[in-house]
Amino acid sequence: MQTQQRFPFIDMLRGFAVLGTLGTNIWIFAYLGDLSIITTSNYTGWWSFNDFLRMVVLFFVNGKLLGLLTIMFGVGLQLKYQQALRRGNAWPGVYLWTLIFLGLEGLLHYTLVMEYDILMSYAVTAVIVAFLIRFGDKAMTWAFYLFGSFHVFLILLIFISTLQGASVSLNGMETVSALYQNGTWLAQVQHRLTNFLFYRTEAIFIIPMNVFLFLLGVKFMRNDVFSQTDKGRQARQKLFTIGVYIGIPLNLLIFIPGGLFDLPVRYLCAPILSIGYIGILGKLVEYKRLDWLWQRFANVGKMSLSCYVLQNVLASIIFYGWGLGLGGQVNSVIIISIWLSLSLLQLIFASIWLQQFRFGPMEWIRKQTIQAMTHQKETKDGVRNKNLS
Repeated sequence: MQTQQRFPFIDMLRGFAVLGTLGTNIWIFAYLGDLSIITTSNYTGWWSFNDFLRMVVLFFVNGKLLGLLTIMFGVGLQLKYQQALRRGNAWPGVYLWTLIFLGLEGLLHYTLVMEYDILMSYAVTAVIVAFLIRFGDKAMTWAFYLFGSFHVFLILLIFISTLQGASVSLNGMETVSALYQNGTWLAQVQHRLTNFLFYRTEAIFIIPMNVFLFLLGVKFMRNDVFSQTDKGRQARQKLFTIGVYIGIPLNLLIFIPGGLFDLPVRYLCAPILSIGYIGILGKLVEYKRLDWLWQRFANVGKMSLSCYVLQNVLASIIFYGWGLGLGGQVNSVIIISIWLSLSLLQLIFASIWLQQFRFGPMEWIRKQTIQAMTHQKETKDGVRNKNLS
């Protein structure tokens, strides 16, 4: 019964996180691949209203919703592990096929849609965490602190180097923007493949943080953080306190121009507010009059992969030159309006789809493919064992 009570809130958090990641990515699409637009490196003084509005949105979403989505992937991994235990299946066993398929989905998404794909990084992270869980609680605890400490050390090292005059350059973004404004879709695909290692730098860089957040999600599940019990409410209250009184003040550093705090805010401070969002949203779901809204977010969460890919495809069509070509032509008010409109569209789409089908389209393809692959493997193993006997 307790497990059943968890699912709606977990799905809702996942849906909220998916739509929130678009709140960061929408600026990269709107400014034609210019990654500097989500940083303060180009500013030495205060912003115009247009820039300030963008930074307000990024204060709430940049790194925070990605952190929340990463935690929720860890939660999903723990659910799969529990399912395997209930069924008496080997672990990670068949789950590895899911991760291989996730990595392939990420590669296709990176190649055909967006260079800042997160799915490949999640696939690698999930393989690491799946084996850590198999090795037991002690190994998982050691890894939790080891990966977390290494990530903090790395970010602080880069931050100290920045204080001493070193800088992270984002030169060459003008060339990228020109390609996305005037180039064909095939030219953009070629560009991503040619610069694969460059664009995958962050995906590799954040793996220690991802492992830490995945394991945090596992720990949250094991400690009933998402349950509708008094224990769950007390745990979410602690997360709420951490997010409001620690996460929000630290993330206010994003409003200091010059680029000094860009890295620590996104990779250290943002995850603190991510866990705060669990507490904040945990309080909001207590308002039963809005259950219809929470259910809409939960539907997006059930179709998280489909909605993640869909929102990036739609944003590409809207902003890139081979589509409607709005990139570089609209202000922050319009960009925010497009983000909210795309989010509303996905809330409606997911609800309508799930009235007719059990799975989202991408989720269905993954399920059918993995079933076919495992069935083929079982058939081959059966034939091999028969021949040996």
